[in-house]
Amino acid sequence: MAEPALLPAAQMERLAPVSLASPCPRIPRAHIARRCARRRMDLGSSPEPSLGQTNQLGQKSPPPVHPAPGTHSRLSSAEGLSMDGFWMEVERIQQRDELREETGNGGEGRPPEEGETESQWLQDTGLLDLLGGLGLDSHHRGLLSTLTRTQVAAVRRRLDIYTRSARRRHKAPVRDVRDIFGAFNSGEMPLENGDSGMQWSQLSSRTPESPLAAEPEGPQAQTGREEAFHMDSAYSEQAALLLQRGRQPPGGACALSKGSLPKFRVPKGRLGLTRIGDLSSQDMRKITALALIELTALCDVLGLDLKRSKAGKQKTADTGLFGVPLEALLEADRKAHPSTQVPLLLQALLSCLEKRGMDAEGLLRVPGSQARVKGLEQKLERDFYTGLFSWDEVRHNDASDLLKRFIRELPAPLLTAEHLPAFAVVPTILDPRQRLQALHLLILVLPEPNRNTLKALLEFLRKVVAREQTNKMTLWNVSTVMAPNLFLHRGQPPKLPKGREKQLAAGAAEVVRMMVHYQDLLWTVSSFLVAQVRKLNDSSGRRPQLCDGGLKTWLRRIHADKDKAEGGREATPKVAKIQVAWLIKDTLEVPLAPSTKVAHVLRQFTRHLSSSLQAQEGSEDKESLLPRIRLRKSTDFFLYEVGGNISEHRLDPDAYLLDLYRANPHGEWVIKQSPT
Repeated sequence: MAEPALLPAAQMERLAPVSLASPCPRIPRAHIARRCARRRMDLGSSPEPSLGQTNQLGQKSPPPVHPAPGTHSRLSSAEGLSMDGFWMEVERIQQRDELREETGNGGEGRPPEEGETESQWLQDTGLLDLLGGLGLDSHHRGLLSTLTRTQVAAVRRRLDIYTRSARRRHKAPVRDVRDIFGAFNSGEMPLENGDSGMQWSQLSSRTPESPLAAEPEGPQAQTGREEAFHMDSAYSEQAALLLQRGRQPPGGACALSKGSLPKFRVPKGRLGLTRIGDLSSQDMRKITALALIELTALCDVLGLDLKRSKAGKQKTADTGLFGVPLEALLEADRKAHPSTQVPLLLQALLSCLEKRGMDAEGLLRVPGSQARVKGLEQKLERDFYTGLFSWDEVRHNDASDLLKRFIRELPAPLLTAEHLPAFAVVPTILDPRQRLQALHLLILVLPEPNRNTLKALLEFLRKVVAREQTNKMTLWNVSTVMAPNLFLHRGQPPKLPKGREKQLAAGAAEVVRMMVHYQDLLWTVSSFLVAQVRKLNDSSGRRPQLCDGGLKTWLRRIHADKDKAEGGREATPKVAKIQVAWLIKDTLEVPLAPSTKVAHVLRQFTRHLSSSLQAQEGSEDKESLLPRIRLRKSTDFFLYEVGGNISEHRLDPDAYLLDLYRANPHGEWVIKQSPT
């Protein structure tokens, strides 16, 4: 699956849609005005409170960690004072929407009933059928056999909670959790890491400098240099090992006391890195389910109660641009451009801002004219798809207002009603690495339309921050301005106990800041999740086992079969055969040596293609050569692995071919052009 590509600006200029957006619920303004006035009076006198000590959504907080003397917050004092940007943005939202007729709840979530959260969780992870009285089918066996100890514990806990709630409500009998997990012992999980060939119980083949093996470093040692962000073992297993060793998280609440985010790098293993767009939709659905299990397991280890909201029922427009569900909007867009993955209106707004407003001081912060914005909205609804709308008349401040309005007026939050509470919990995690791990998993569990749209927005925001010398919009300024539009859905804040608004505001801005800053890391798929997908695909491809229905017997048999297969494994071939998806019908042969990388294959293919085209130049007319000459100059070639234990996987140029063969000996390698 390719990365969602934006349309060229020239095409965006010709686009233009149909009915006015639904109105925003009004936010009481008295509290906002008092807060802004109080912040101006207190300017420079009181720092923001630490977010790690209070869970604004009612979640169970981990044991308190006291910061070192002289530290006060994850935000610097200067940035703490700039929270006015958040509240002024909320007030502007109120001013623009106060004349609009109020509607119902919109898309904000409602608290689920007893047992409903666990039932929905099991459904989202593909394990809902475990609640029935039937035996385990091959899919459930395969999925359960890929899980780590902490992930198994998370599944068991949800099953147990649902069972107890069902019994209290006198529902039909459900299976006892012990009938499902009789074979899973917390100390006996013979699972293997498909990337390294080592057992999951050993976590991974780490080097001595791994944070799990080395002593935790203090905040001063962390500042100013890159730290390794390991993705080759489950995050929940890393957190559990730290707790088992009795260590406090490195850094803690003072990690960001100077206003800078820690620098992390993802070490590349021999299988390379996998981006979200590198996997097929089929395998990404499995990644999403596994990431949700892992997110829950991580929160269990950290002592966080991961609450989920249930999206409220609402009436939404089926046509138009503003206030239309993402899926409906993309469906309309694909009638004009079938490969659209990001709403065309959002692409057009971002293109307009990039061309006209990137150097404008206060971009995104300085509002446009309310009358002009309303007129532009009406013209867009009428003329966008017909191509009659002209972007030449749009000022950058008005375009930024339309952008924020588009995000805020989605019927369901861009971060989804179900997971918005979990995003708000992220700033309460004390360890910066674990905070980023939780955010990473949340990105992976987002629906594909939401994730693609969020990615396009974050890429634009990063470009804005890159021009901060001229537009004066630092990363923190951008974060405080955009946070209300992402977290206060339709301008209405969640119902919080009195006095918790500060934590919500600072926490929301912190999450946006992290998403903009770490977006490359966040759109990388953890190698341990890819390994689990490989194992799951291997299990689902295996013939069903004839057993007595017990999971313990089935696990014993598959491991016996694996031992037999390893004993009779054929010798590794000396040469790899690479297929080409177009133009050349014969296969490309490359040596399968330990040092051969995917990049070497692509370079050899480019030379082979160039020589083949040169040999044909004398026998063809000039016109037929033009497309091939362009192709010869292009470097947009990728090597994919197809089949075996993966559906389709675009390979990292730095991945080693021999290790890829060992990870997926039954797959094929195919060279393709970039879809874009």
